[in-house]
Amino acid sequence: MTVRPQRARPGSPELQALVDELAERLGRSVAVDDPLVRMVCTSRHFGDEDPVRIGTLLQGRADNATIRYVLAQGVTQWHRAGFIDGRDDLGLLPRYVVPLRERGHLLGLLLVVVPEKALAEHETRAIARAADAMAAQMYAEHVATDTRRADERDLVLELVGTDAATRTAARRRGRELGLLGAAEHVLVTVVQLGGAAEPVRHSEAALRAALDGFRQTRSARGLIAIGTERATMLQLRDRPPGPDEVAAQSARVLDELRTFLGPSADPVVGVGGRHAGPDHARTSYEQALVAARAARRLPALRRAGDWELLGELAVLFQLPEHALNTSLVPRPLRTLTEAHGGDRLRDTLRCFLEHAGSIPRTADALGIHRTSLYYRLRRIQETTGLDLDDGAHRLTLHLGLRIEELLAPGADGAA
Repeated sequence: MTVRPQRARPGSPELQALVDELAERLGRSVAVDDPLVRMVCTSRHFGDEDPVRIGTLLQGRADNATIRYVLAQGVTQWHRAGFIDGRDDLGLLPRYVVPLRERGHLLGLLLVVVPEKALAEHETRAIARAADAMAAQMYAEHVATDTRRADERDLVLELVGTDAATRTAARRRGRELGLLGAAEHVLVTVVQLGGAAEPVRHSEAALRAALDGFRQTRSARGLIAIGTERATMLQLRDRPPGPDEVAAQSARVLDELRTFLGPSADPVVGVGGRHAGPDHARTSYEQALVAARAARRLPALRRAGDWELLGELAVLFQLPEHALNTSLVPRPLRTLTEAHGGDRLRDTLRCFLEHAGSIPRTADALGIHRTSLYYRLRRIQETTGLDLDDGAHRLTLHLGLRIEELLAPGADGAA
């Protein structure tokens, strides 16, 4: 699956004309970016182009380092125009930045390349007039786009909702609109933000931008529902994706969100099971929520959970949050932990169980002689009172070890 870095939707002819008119009047390069610093419209060069501008024109958006730098200047919270400094290491000249706002909405950023970091009064007046016209034009386009997005959001939420009749009606409507087609497989991905440091509109825009690259690929068609701190993407596929493809998609989404929102957003991704057709979107959605919960609790998952790789943990993560506590750890395992040398015995037990009770493989993995391993296993049995040759006893101990992983200090709370 090929996914290219996503740029904002190209600007309308009306917006492009306003950009070109301002650039010609100033004799300077001008661009309009969306609130995530992705190019919407740009003028021709005036001999002031820098590597960032050239790279943006070639790739459709600036590189992540430049985006992070510009956003770190706080431009999305600005209410008046100002300069941002250039960065030689990024190949960025100074820019005069005007936040384009209309009726409380930040619609984009007007950027003028100003190498000398100084503008004449007639230039700032021209920029201010053009910015007002651009904001008005972008707001009109924004309203129309928001309506379409709201319709798509409602359809997705109905397809994964709890009411069966509503899901049936949504599938019918989706097919009538040509949004569902005849895809044989469905996959639902949930993205959750852990912090609320960013303004709601900025968080929503970042979630959409991170997922837009997967709306239409060679192997999938996607529908997206964006909320304030959560996004749901329903993908329709001709074939189910493999674990590597899912992992790459999740990693890309997380990378984009960290670029647009910074580390404080603490995003996680949960991917549901692969199922036959949109009739099973609800099931995949529920599984995606479980996978997202696992991603937030288990550091080893690196903030991305895949239902189909969770194994027995998928069952544990469907327990209520209040039930995930030390009372679930079997008493024999707690007794082992409290015994002298308990940590070494627990490590031996875990290795033994992970190797399906194989003495040779366990001894090799631990780097000890088999005689030493037999001694430790006898101690484990004596301390716990359980028989390691008994399948039910093994299951009790193995499940207890898994629960301890979920309760480890490095695991977070509920997603």
